[in-house]
Amino acid sequence: MRIGLVNDVAIALEALRRVVASCPEHTVAWMARDGAEAVRCCAADPPDVILMDLIMPVMDGVEATRHLVHAHPECAILVVTATVEGHLSRVFEAMGAGALDAVNTPVLGAGGALVGGAELLRKIAIVGRLSGVGGRGAAPSPRPPPKGAAAAEPAGSPPARPWLVAVASSTGGPAALAALLGEIPASCTAAIVVVQHVDVRFAPDLALWLGGHCRLPVRTIVPGMHPEPGAVLLAATNDHLWIDGAGALSYRETPRELFYRPSADVFFRALAAGWPTPGAAVVLTGMGRDGAEGLLALRQAGWWTAAQDAASSVVHGMPGAAIELGAAGLVLPPAEIGRELARLL
Repeated sequence: MRIGLVNDVAIALEALRRVVASCPEHTVAWMARDGAEAVRCCAADPPDVILMDLIMPVMDGVEATRHLVHAHPECAILVVTATVEGHLSRVFEAMGAGALDAVNTPVLGAGGALVGGAELLRKIAIVGRLSGVGGRGAAPSPRPPPKGAAAAEPAGSPPARPWLVAVASSTGGPAALAALLGEIPASCTAAIVVVQHVDVRFAPDLALWLGGHCRLPVRTIVPGMHPEPGAVLLAATNDHLWIDGAGALSYRETPRELFYRPSADVFFRALAAGWPTPGAAVVLTGMGRDGAEGLLALRQAGWWTAAQDAASSVVHGMPGAAIELGAAGLVLPPAEIGRELARLL
């Protein structure tokens, strides 16, 4: 892959250059010292992937990401910053604008040794596959897990089933989720479960960030939990979210061939097969088709369904696929979907 590097610190740029050069599959397309220069470089020579710093002069990484996602949607953007944990708000702003993932900047150690290079290369490979670089092709449709694979039900009587809202999102998802959840009142008695394509290490921080944008508590899902009335539960591993006949949430590796993890289709189909009363399901912005077939299964089972419109989507792949299948009862921007949900509730 051809990779553009964006960082205003010379030693950081050198570390990035060395990491990219260490892999025969990658080449450096260009190097930029701020977001504005990156926008100009990309206009002249669009690469496959851009490694984007956040804190820079002239134009920061969030604003540069917004420009580049709209002008060059074919260029995948990976946030690479000195400390991801130290800039969480900006990380999720950038991901809401269309960045696919985030990772700490590699460091040149004693004797020129690189610390963090392997993790950066791993993330580059993931981002390349998410964006389709290298001819990955469409992800296969999910299959139900094999019989007998359901998680053991927790002891005691399961809690009463609340009205359930299931939401799927990917590229641009943090901002879309914040807009939708921000319209749900604190008096909500429904349970909301979110499947967002995000690396497991960022899920707890995403839950904290979303909690600052809505009136409901946001928690990550631990196996054995049940959907909670008046709470937002977020899938928090790189495996697929599942729900069994008793309403207990769990994670499973299968189907292993699905690259989008956790897969919204897997969770939606589990709900269509096992949740006793129809609720509401939504597919928001994201690459690919994940969630489209599952949303159709839920609509056919009597669920209220909606998908994000093209104009407000960072990438209209997932909701667009759902609309093409006839899976979406409504097509609206996230905040309007949230207001419709509030009226339903």
